[in-house]
Amino acid sequence: MSVPLYQAKADFFRMLGHPVRIRVLELLQDGPMPVRELLAAIEVEPAGLSQQLAVLRRSGIVTAVREGSTVVYELAGGDVADLMKAARRILTEMLAGRNELLVELRESEVVAP
Repeated sequence: MSVPLYQAKADFFRMLGHPVRIRVLELLQDGPMPVRELLAAIEVEPAGLSQQLAVLRRSGIVTAVREGSTVVYELAGGDVADLMKAARRILTEMLAGRNELLVELRESEVVAP
């Protein structure tokens, strides 16, 4: 029995639903990075980063290549970078709307007797 597309999408977004995974994907938009650089950029214990990288690797969203004693990660495809950029645009629009609402609320407090 196959999984409905909407269920597969929900599973995909659930897989993305961790701050460390999102940060890794943001960092990898600029190109491949060794684990030590990811650790330096993300305030997380090595074991925690390793666990989150394993989730991303199993999902196929990132790939890992060993170069000597160093493991280098990169995005598996350009669509991931596009998704991260789209998420940023959506959040910017959502927060701008909230900011406008906040301004309206503050203005109404000033006007109210």
